[in-house]
Amino acid sequence: MPSSTHQFRLPDVGEGLTEADIISWAVGPGDTVEVNQIIVEIETAKAAVELPSPCAGTVRELHAAEGETVAVGTPIITIGTATPDGPIDADGRAPTVEADAMLVGYGPRNTTAVRRARRTGPGPVAPAVPSARAGTPAPPVRTQERPAAKPPVRKLAKDLGVSLYAVTPTGPHGTVTREDVRRAAADTTTRAAEPHSSTVAAGEPRETRVPVRGVRKHTARAMVESAFTAPHVTEFITVDITETMRLRESVSARREFRHLRLSPLVFVARSLLLALRRTPEANASWDEAAQEIVLKHYVNLGIAAATDRGLIVPHVKDAHRMSLLELAEAITGLAETARAGKTAPAELTGGTITITNVGVFGIDTGTPILNPGEAAILAVGAVRRTPWVVGTGDEEHVEPRWTLQLALSFDHRLLDGQQGSQLLADTAAVLADPGLALL
Repeated sequence: MPSSTHQFRLPDVGEGLTEADIISWAVGPGDTVEVNQIIVEIETAKAAVELPSPCAGTVRELHAAEGETVAVGTPIITIGTATPDGPIDADGRAPTVEADAMLVGYGPRNTTAVRRARRTGPGPVAPAVPSARAGTPAPPVRTQERPAAKPPVRKLAKDLGVSLYAVTPTGPHGTVTREDVRRAAADTTTRAAEPHSSTVAAGEPRETRVPVRGVRKHTARAMVESAFTAPHVTEFITVDITETMRLRESVSARREFRHLRLSPLVFVARSLLLALRRTPEANASWDEAAQEIVLKHYVNLGIAAATDRGLIVPHVKDAHRMSLLELAEAITGLAETARAGKTAPAELTGGTITITNVGVFGIDTGTPILNPGEAAILAVGAVRRTPWVVGTGDEEHVEPRWTLQLALSFDHRLLDGQQGSQLLADTAAVLADPGLALL
């Protein structure tokens, strides 16, 4: 039966992203694939995504190597399919269809996805495929079974530039461990070093080069763009949140909140949302092309989260419509999803204002950089027990109180000093006296 070959291109899986990194191939040349079988895992600036095969057939060629950055729309795989009818060439095959379709992503990777059956041998290694960067040879594409390793171990291997295929696993059931990766990295560096090069200690390299890819590259580009486009102003305030901490304790005891770990961050978010009602200009963006200020009548609240893949900012959509319980559940859900590496691309776009919680690292304050397209970002410091002056006149005295520092950075094109100060002061006022939320 004659066959035809189809080249499939890298899709845009995250609302306008222009490139992605090939994390790992689940198939190789000569492998038979079924419809919807996972064939490749990619990492964009937003999330890790698995791509399924759009057709059944045999893999003819992989056009990108693991670790390579590929532009959206570039052919990455050729699959041969049976064609019962149609013209054939002298070899009995139908003509190749060049880049005839985009692959379609399944969204964030599922860590329980079914893998290909493990091969009994080490498997052949296919020749290196040409790199998209002229003059730079790409690493060989492996057709053997993907090494077993947990996501943090894969992240460590990627950061150290170690191929998991070259690591000897010592973990249970042939699993690659962190120690295995570090040992392989040290061995590689030692072999590559000059005979007289010095090291910090025996077997330890003096330096390690880490490729800038995925989230890290996107974050760096976005921060540079923001810092050198929007004129930043940052203001600070220290606030006594003892009453908010008492309210938190009382609310946490309520039946509907008992399934949640109610963080002070939830009350800061609620206070900021209330403050935005008085300063809606902080929930806006600057349209340079049209020379217009775009006021948003909805609040998609970004919550910055540190993950194994780097800093990401998932958003609570329409946070302004939520009750305290709904807001707490949404923030908790975003944090859990981010830590698991399953944040969907749609959750990382469309933000209007952001909160970054540096307090979880024991930091009191900072000068946050705006997310591009947003007018303000609020940094929340650590909650601390601090000596504080309370009372007035003859009743004035010092006692220990719960305090935290807030830092608000804002775009001075969109907000003047009075508006930025008002937003920060109003947020602090609600935290100092939660009863103001009733007004």
